[in-house]
Amino acid sequence: MEKRVLLAVFLSFLVLFIYQSLLGPSPERNQTIEPLSSAEDQATQQPIGRAATTPATAPVPIQEVAQLSAAETLVADETARDVIVETDFVRAVFSNEGAVLTSWRLKGYRDGQKEPLELIPQELEGVRPFSLLLETRPELTATLQKALFRPSRSELLVTNRIASLEFEYRDTSGLRALKVFRFDPDQPFVVHLEVEVETLEGPEDVILQWGPGLAGGDDGESSTFRRQGPQGIFSQAGEVSRLDASDLFEQADYDGRFDFVGIDDHYFISAAIPNDALVEVHYEPLAATAASERNLVAYDIQLPTTAAATFFVGPKDFDVLGNVNSEFVRAVHFGIFSWLVVPLHRSLKWVYGFVGNYGWSIIIITIMINALMFPLRHKSVVSMRKMQEIQPEMKAIQDRYKNLKATDPGKQKMNQELMGLYRERGVNPASGCLPMLLTMPVLFAFYSLLSVAIEIRDAPFILWIQDLSQHDPLYVTPLLMGVTMVAQQKMTPSTADPMQQKIMMVMPVVFTFMFLWAPSGLVLYWLMSNVWGVGQQIITNRVIGPPPVHNVRPPAERLIKKRGGGKKGSRSRNSS
Repeated sequence: MEKRVLLAVFLSFLVLFIYQSLLGPSPERNQTIEPLSSAEDQATQQPIGRAATTPATAPVPIQEVAQLSAAETLVADETARDVIVETDFVRAVFSNEGAVLTSWRLKGYRDGQKEPLELIPQELEGVRPFSLLLETRPELTATLQKALFRPSRSELLVTNRIASLEFEYRDTSGLRALKVFRFDPDQPFVVHLEVEVETLEGPEDVILQWGPGLAGGDDGESSTFRRQGPQGIFSQAGEVSRLDASDLFEQADYDGRFDFVGIDDHYFISAAIPNDALVEVHYEPLAATAASERNLVAYDIQLPTTAAATFFVGPKDFDVLGNVNSEFVRAVHFGIFSWLVVPLHRSLKWVYGFVGNYGWSIIIITIMINALMFPLRHKSVVSMRKMQEIQPEMKAIQDRYKNLKATDPGKQKMNQELMGLYRERGVNPASGCLPMLLTMPVLFAFYSLLSVAIEIRDAPFILWIQDLSQHDPLYVTPLLMGVTMVAQQKMTPSTADPMQQKIMMVMPVVFTFMFLWAPSGLVLYWLMSNVWGVGQQIITNRVIGPPPVHNVRPPAERLIKKRGGGKKGSRSRNSS
């Protein structure tokens, strides 16, 4: 019974692993967009849905261009230039041409070259974050995206107070546009944006565009473990929806009140928080170019007149997101065991505060968890040992009825004999299963935590393991994990039939192969759990001792004895 439960546990974990590794959300795998030949082609491709009215895809009529050229600038910059914004966490670069964001580097996170991580894709041309789109006025859109806005300052250093950066443009046609970016030192990775666009006819509704997607920084990482590629994400009334490329081709437009809306990848997110405004959102999948094999997702959001929104561009750190908005933490997908993952996550960070190393933190948390589960596992092993003791008698009963069909009434008698044996020996078959099943939520919760937690990204452990989010480059820990699994199985009491035992012996090989490319932090947890299991098994075996040996007579001999038969008994009856 217990071996069957253990087998079911392994198979369940295997299914979960395969699903997240191969079938999980990954637009890089699912997207069917044809690659473009160049970045120039990317800039001129025909997008879907509402964005088809952008100047990149809908040329402005010649007469309208002539009218635009006749308008003279009243408030504008003389030459194109960049404005750099520095905070403790971000180095941002804004271009006065269109007053858009061209670079957003996270100082606390590194890319493959150990440089501050860039979240704005640089290999794709086209629309940049915070570009303006007037859906029904393509000529004004063309003007605003090429206009040289006048910045309020040449650079901005955000220290201990809220600071703002303004971009303004005005011409003789009556067009006026103002963008105000505000930065709060208490809210890292956040930009508060206010936009105003006016013409002679009055204020205009604007659409803010975020393109060309989100870099994320995980391309080229040497791990085949599940990596979520860029996808759309939004939350309405606490319900989070995630959209890959196939979803976007079916439906790209959404409207209503959103808790947040944007795009994310495995560890990072760009999202707008509309502040309870009624908005419309459009998503657009972007094909890879010759310069990049990465497919991306862009989005735009239509805001009311005199629009204001909060944008977050940064890590999917549970605490950081919660500081922005209580609903924003839902962007971190911990799975169905989130109720258990969150306290585990807080415990991991708490331990890290003392040891300063997430590898050792994982080890300590693993020991603490297994120590708490020691009584349950001990009870399970004791129950398995009792079942092992009566296994010969159980087999003798089962052999007596093995030729009966499952529907034969004799099978009921067999079950009655087995239950009588359990009562006689004081064994409860379910007592060994229940403790093991109670440990399953913890196992899956820790698996989900270490698969998603950004804290282990670029987190070093010891010697050759310098990134707990990547696989062990020398494959030492997965091989040790396989060895400890074999040792644990050899020491665990077995009540399974020979076929099930063979299957169980294959499981360490399967798991070792899968974990070769799993994050080393996850492998470290599994390895330490196995080491603890081996140690606990040694202690338990010494406490309860080896199982006694029972000599059980063959079924035929047992039947003869029950009837009082045998040769000696027969001769006695004949002589009398």
